[in-house]
Amino acid sequence: MSKYTSLTQLIQSLSKSERKKLAVLIRKNGIESNNDYIVLYKIINKQPLIDLNEAKKTFFQKKPTSTFNTAVNYLLNVILTILSQLRTEQDSYYKLFHMLMNAKVLYEKSIYSECFQLISRIQCEAEKFENFSILLTAQRLELEYLLTLDFLDLSEQELLNKQLKIKETMKKIQKINEHSFLYELLRHRTLHKGNVRSIKQKQELNDLVISEMSIVSSTGVENFETQKNHLLFQANYLICVGDYKSALNSFYELNSFFEKNMHLLSNPPIYYLNTLEGVLDNLRTIKKYEAMDYFICKLENLQNPSLYFKMQVKFIAFFYRTVPFIDGGKYTVAKQMLIDIKSELFSNINLLTPLRKFQLLLNSSIIYLGSNDLSTARKYITQITGEKDNISKPLLRTTRLINLIIMYELHEFDFIDYEIRSLKREIKNSENAYQIEQILIKVLNYLINNYPKKVDEKMYEKIELSLDSLSNNRFELQVLRIFDFGAWIKSKFCNQPLNVVLEEKLLSHKV
Repeated sequence: MSKYTSLTQLIQSLSKSERKKLAVLIRKNGIESNNDYIVLYKIINKQPLIDLNEAKKTFFQKKPTSTFNTAVNYLLNVILTILSQLRTEQDSYYKLFHMLMNAKVLYEKSIYSECFQLISRIQCEAEKFENFSILLTAQRLELEYLLTLDFLDLSEQELLNKQLKIKETMKKIQKINEHSFLYELLRHRTLHKGNVRSIKQKQELNDLVISEMSIVSSTGVENFETQKNHLLFQANYLICVGDYKSALNSFYELNSFFEKNMHLLSNPPIYYLNTLEGVLDNLRTIKKYEAMDYFICKLENLQNPSLYFKMQVKFIAFFYRTVPFIDGGKYTVAKQMLIDIKSELFSNINLLTPLRKFQLLLNSSIIYLGSNDLSTARKYITQITGEKDNISKPLLRTTRLINLIIMYELHEFDFIDYEIRSLKREIKNSENAYQIEQILIKVLNYLINNYPKKVDEKMYEKIELSLDSLSNNRFELQVLRIFDFGAWIKSKFCNQPLNVVLEEKLLSHKV
């Protein structure tokens, strides 16, 4: 990513309050409005999506003798400095680091009394917020300064007590890291290999589970980070193996834990956001749509000045508000909800994480597919497949299945044949294939070969038996919850609109 791209993305991500404070701080510093980087800031701020060549052209019209790259670098540094200053006022993490820098300055200026008072305050604040990395830094800094000052009036016992506290802090950090390592490994396997789809794959996770149990059972004082990582590991493991009801209980426990420790949450509270998302995802999977509204409201009540965080919240809330309508076949309602928020979400799509960007595009494609607006559905699905290098293989394969359906509806049979052969090769060489992939390929081949003849009812009876067996398969549910391929297959064989099949299916589930 070029410096200019980073700069435009940074400016685009500024919240209203950050833009206002940026303008105030610029004026306070007495910076004239015709300075090179201020001119560049005004150009980008006026047109956030302006490309490099156009920005250069506009810049040189106003500052013909200036250097564009120098202005880019300087403006980037100015904004980062100002944002860091603002974060110091908003975030305990930034505040503690700022205090550490002040303590270093005081020591270098030989103002020792104030320096040690500030270090003591840092340690108290770090313990309060359970920020053990900064606590350890402050504790080590204190001993280093005492050593250079010949320990002043410090007794040997006091020195030993300070060293003992450092050992205790290091133990806490080690335990936090051990929990974090296992959670990170679990997430990495899930994202790059997909969720567990067989008993054999479930057994392959035993090494992580055994290690996690060993850490949990070991003695030691529990703290917020270790308990958080333990609960996150537990909930995500249960999702990975397809035990959604147990995972939901774990997420409820995690949500309750976060709400009791709101002062210890990171800023922005990403883990709490992910927990609420996990609860909503599980409620969708087990079709408890009526319980989702409570957690969506909790999500929307999360307050943070970060535009990046606000966009994650806005997307997740939108996504799960549309889910009951998509799963129930009410595509007209879901489409209107998308239209209402489309401009805001897509103008800030680069602020979404890669996974959520993928979900937005896929969700939009499914809504337009269900609304029979196939050209628009194709437009969104093409954007996903065009960025396949940034999507994990399991998610990409699910997208390709939906793409096959869109191509079939558009009667692009030649393209389907090519895609099916490509997908077959992937399935053959992969142990992570889903049964629904093989069923859908078989159905599409049958429908294409018999188009436009009337389908054989006996053929559907055989397929229906296979689909019924998948409905209770927790491994297959990982794909079927994204899009009900079985409902689409039934709509083709029974000559019914997809929305009607989904509405009937949802009603039968409630009964």
